[in-house]
Amino acid sequence: MTRFASLAGMTAISVAAGSAWAVELEVMHWWTSGGEAAAVAEFARHFEERTDHTWVDGAIAGGGAVARPIMVSRILGGDPMGAFQFNHGRQAEELIEAGLLLDLTDVAEAQGWRDIVRPSNLLDACTVDGRIYCVPVNIHSWQWLWLSHKAFEDAGLEVPSDWFEFVEAAPALREAGKIPLALGGQPWQSTGAFNVMAVAIAGPEAYAQVMGEKNAEVARGEDYARVFEAAVAAREMAQGSNVQEWQQATNLVITGQAGGQIMGDWAQGDFQVAGQVAGEDYSCLPGLGVNEVISAGGDAFYFPVHSDPAVTEAQKELAALLLDPEVQVDFNLAKGSLPVRGDVNLDAANDCMRKGLEILAAGAVLPDGVTTLSPDTTGQIDDLMAEFWSTSMTAEQAQERYAAIIEAAD
Repeated sequence: MTRFASLAGMTAISVAAGSAWAVELEVMHWWTSGGEAAAVAEFARHFEERTDHTWVDGAIAGGGAVARPIMVSRILGGDPMGAFQFNHGRQAEELIEAGLLLDLTDVAEAQGWRDIVRPSNLLDACTVDGRIYCVPVNIHSWQWLWLSHKAFEDAGLEVPSDWFEFVEAAPALREAGKIPLALGGQPWQSTGAFNVMAVAIAGPEAYAQVMGEKNAEVARGEDYARVFEAAVAAREMAQGSNVQEWQQATNLVITGQAGGQIMGDWAQGDFQVAGQVAGEDYSCLPGLGVNEVISAGGDAFYFPVHSDPAVTEAQKELAALLLDPEVQVDFNLAKGSLPVRGDVNLDAANDCMRKGLEILAAGAVLPDGVTTLSPDTTGQIDDLMAEFWSTSMTAEQAQERYAAIIEAAD
């Protein structure tokens, strides 16, 4: 009988186990889709097989926007979990400044994280004042267009090779009763889709200037004007999706109801769970097939401070385990993400993962927005994108408001 249990509200507690101390460690995350659940189960399996501890699963449905406030509230309220998933970046800054998160520098130094985590900016995103507070577990990139072979076959069309061919195919898809572009209703999805179009259409350099350097002049310029014009076309293509969660939009592609979806590589896990084969049932276009780059964001685990040394020891055991080579392979193959270790065996990787690995090896990597923008700035952009994608706001209006946000970004 597995000890991988979902016990809502249960904190990390110590229980006697013979002469040793075993810990029931509650781990909170927002991985609830089919592929995500399969991936997090690999973490739980390895933790329970290799230690005396129990993984108590604290999954929260609804994505990060729903889960993060709940997690923070638990910690601030004095009822911390044992570990929690955030995107590595600036989301945990205030918790670190308040002294509420465990310093993992001793674990990182013992395992040589600086030598094995790549790209190095992922570990930098976990580092504050020279101390390491989180474990990066994967490389996730937003820069993908997923295309349904069935949808294009039903419409009598060739599968597009880039974004521009996809846009040209949209009217024929619509005529065949297909939704050209699947898009969920949550703001982070529309923001992500916009950012992917920015890299493809404005180019990686312009994107880096806006997201990294907060260059409002570039955001107001001609390159980004073309992005907003493309977003207007994409907004029309997305009419009829009528779903909220990203995995619901992915399912529209999997079932051939929609032609494509702009979504991060985590969507790949759901294609795998559905039994679909990359290159046969679906295609994946990095950088929308225009600029083949990936953005290096992803997930990381943080550990709240506990007064019980047995809990602290269990937390550090889990932190060390997350970067174990075998664990990295098992988790990332299920998740659809790339491992943060470059020294692991990925012979089982599918065509889409291999594309990502090749781009990563070539160094065509951009920073993810969550590592460069504050949560407040990200929230403002999410609000703008939610309004833009759900109304008839013009490209010019949206671009000026966007540029003003970038101009004031902290």
